[in-house]
Amino acid sequence: MGEVDPAFIQDVEHRPKLTITEAEGIPVIDLSTLNSPDISTEKNCKELASLVAEVKNACKKWGFFQVINHGVSIECREKIDLASRKFFALSKEEKRRVKRDELNSMGYYDTELTKNVRDWKEVFDFTVENPTMIPLSHEPDDKELKELHNQWPDYPPELREVCEEYVQEVQKLSYKLLELISLSLGLSAKRMNGFFKDQTSFVRLNHYPPCPIPHLALGVGRHKDAGGLTILAQDDIGGLEVKRKTDGEWIRVKPTPDAYIINVGDTIQVWSNDEYESVEHRVVVNSERERFSIPFFFNPSHYTWIEPLEELVNEKKPAKYKAYNWGMLFTHRKNSNFKKRDDENLQIHHFKA
Repeated sequence: MGEVDPAFIQDVEHRPKLTITEAEGIPVIDLSTLNSPDISTEKNCKELASLVAEVKNACKKWGFFQVINHGVSIECREKIDLASRKFFALSKEEKRRVKRDELNSMGYYDTELTKNVRDWKEVFDFTVENPTMIPLSHEPDDKELKELHNQWPDYPPELREVCEEYVQEVQKLSYKLLELISLSLGLSAKRMNGFFKDQTSFVRLNHYPPCPIPHLALGVGRHKDAGGLTILAQDDIGGLEVKRKTDGEWIRVKPTPDAYIINVGDTIQVWSNDEYESVEHRVVVNSERERFSIPFFFNPSHYTWIEPLEELVNEKKPAKYKAYNWGMLFTHRKNSNFKKRDDENLQIHHFKA
């Protein structure tokens, strides 16, 4: 990334501390019960109830948890990790052949902004549904749609196949988690599944090069994820920090081999009527070693209206949010990745009832 551009430098209050507070207590949840061929036996029913209780506790206390025995094969993860490393090792010129832009936000990018500050990273994005339909603009009266198309580089030649295979496996995991969260809210298992028909979900390959100013810059600035769930595969370097709900302290999530880190997004916070909370997080950088990670953003369809689910609203707990259109919010948030905004990026607090 050459000489350090002032665009990377965080405001003083948002700069990372060089002392690391490692996360104590972020739950590690074993999903092996879900892999049983017959989940309806009495033993498995008890285990499922216990699993649902663990998910509920993690969502309420942390908004984050890790899962093991999740059903995504190690081979599949290793293949996408290797292909990702091969892609990012290409020259800038090669990578920019599949550069994304405001019209099609899928592909390669190395100047992304978070809260108007440039992130120390480069990314490659691809959607689950190809093409994916989203609104042309975030204006409420604009009914026109546009298509997002995946752009695949010539090298590595296996990248497309490996990515599409990976999506199939992580998709299965995302629905398992969604159903556990639904059960943990006292809803039927498949209550939220329909919102993800014609989904706008996408996968991101992240590369964080070594950074000469790790005390001034961030790989990704502080933010909350707007969608349903994020399923993150991170390498052994680590760098994800979560803002602890109890005291606002930034704490490092230590990588667990072969685990996924899961976080609840704003959409589930709204559906749950604030029963669960989307938690702020960020990525710190390393002065000596590069880091790779692969988040999967599980997002609803562009035409889904997001509001508290009626089963979770009553006289004692009135709806805390007004309904908003997911596609409009998604488009607004995507546009802020490309250029500085004068207004604040749309957040769910803008829709507070």
